[in-house]
Amino acid sequence: MKKAIVIGSGFSGLSAASYVARDGWEVTVVEKHGTQGGRARQLIAEGFTFDMGPSWYWMPDVFERYFRNFGKNVEDYYGLKRLDPSYRVYWHDDHTDVPANYQQLRSLFEQMEPGSGEKLDAFLSEAEFKYRTGMQKLVLKPGQSLNEFVDWDLIKGVLKLDVFTSMKAHLARFFKHPKLRFLLEFPVLFLGALPEHTPALYSLMNYADVKLGTWYPEGGMYSVVQGMYKLAQELGVKFLFSHNVENLYINNGKVTGLVAGSDTGKVVLDADVVIGSADYHFIEQQLLPPELRSYPESYWEKRVMAPSCLLYYVGVNKKLENLLHHSLFFDVPFDKHAAEIYTKPCWPENPLFYVSATSVTDETAAPDGCENLFFLIPVATGLTGDDESLRERYFEMILKRFEDRIGENVRDSIIFKKTFGPGDFIHEYNAFKGNAYGLANTLFQTAVLKPSCRSKKVRNLFYAGQLTVPGPGVPPSLISGEVVAKEVQKHYGKAVTLEMQR
Repeated sequence: MKKAIVIGSGFSGLSAASYVARDGWEVTVVEKHGTQGGRARQLIAEGFTFDMGPSWYWMPDVFERYFRNFGKNVEDYYGLKRLDPSYRVYWHDDHTDVPANYQQLRSLFEQMEPGSGEKLDAFLSEAEFKYRTGMQKLVLKPGQSLNEFVDWDLIKGVLKLDVFTSMKAHLARFFKHPKLRFLLEFPVLFLGALPEHTPALYSLMNYADVKLGTWYPEGGMYSVVQGMYKLAQELGVKFLFSHNVENLYINNGKVTGLVAGSDTGKVVLDADVVIGSADYHFIEQQLLPPELRSYPESYWEKRVMAPSCLLYYVGVNKKLENLLHHSLFFDVPFDKHAAEIYTKPCWPENPLFYVSATSVTDETAAPDGCENLFFLIPVATGLTGDDESLRERYFEMILKRFEDRIGENVRDSIIFKKTFGPGDFIHEYNAFKGNAYGLANTLFQTAVLKPSCRSKKVRNLFYAGQLTVPGPGVPPSLISGEVVAKEVQKHYGKAVTLEMQR
């Protein structure tokens, strides 16, 4: 049986490992940390439980499809609850709760801008077409050749896909009210670029938000990780935790194995294929010699990165009255903060931020009578000066705004706090420039214009995750694992089949 090694046990790594194992390979996942999950690890401290990374469960159909591909169902591994309201947005003067019920949302739009209800219908009809087409025709492409996109249905629908129109311009065709535009621009921020630089194709995210809904996996996002980990084990995948990959062995343009070190020594593993689901840039620049790298450092320096972030995991010894599961604080000028991330990168003067409080939905996330709060401030990649004093300054800034808007004192009730910033993304995940979300989904960083999921210099070295196809986010990471597994099977599957037949 042929051997495959997967570097990293995040969503894309777990996905790739399971798909390759299903195809008959002996699979070992090598993970730097002591537990599975990568950026989606879990923090448990003083009775509080935090998801350290992703906190939004969107596109439930992608998760359902993933488990169905193995003859399983989501409910075999974790339960789901739809959030209603989906989330709250704080403006400078008031706030808006986004209802899960579509007719209620439509009424909300009508109240803010008469006639916008019908426009929302039309907008989401187009968004649904993009979502269905994208899921069926685009995201499963490995991005190895333009010929992949020579598809009659795609060609016929290319104008409806709005690939060459920006999200900002597209929304301006439908809505005038700035708050409505902002509500619909918000989901594309998950893609790591500004609406004016994001193709209107990605209004498919609005369909995911409004029609497919915002959900909570019981026990938190880590329940998804645990479910995928359990499935991988059921498929025979082996895991080697607390081992950091130090070197790839290359012979005649093929990787033959790797060495991974731990506190107790080094391990050498043989491989017929290696899939890197850790940071793509790190694997290329640190584990390969210059002549075997697909991309020089100059290429990476020109990439448009999605933001990094400052994170705060906070435990409070009381329940907060005026709080939803997800809250977005857009109560200061967006354009200024956006410029501080994308145009002239610097530490923001007065940032927007996001708060997740899973204890509002899940009583197991915090001790009785307590609340767990997850604060996130998006910041530019590549900044220097990330230290505890800077993090504390920003925490004081957003905590005051948080207290003012919910109308309640919080700081006097904080009994636990841990911070995590760009420096930690580099140290913990080898993240290029300390990025949190990967490569921004701009027009010129889409499909074949992304870093290739197969090395151009090492024939049996593949990549999965947020720096390659299809892009950033949890659902795309699940799909990324499937895409790369198909590429492995395409190039090496016959050898596996013949050996198994013998």
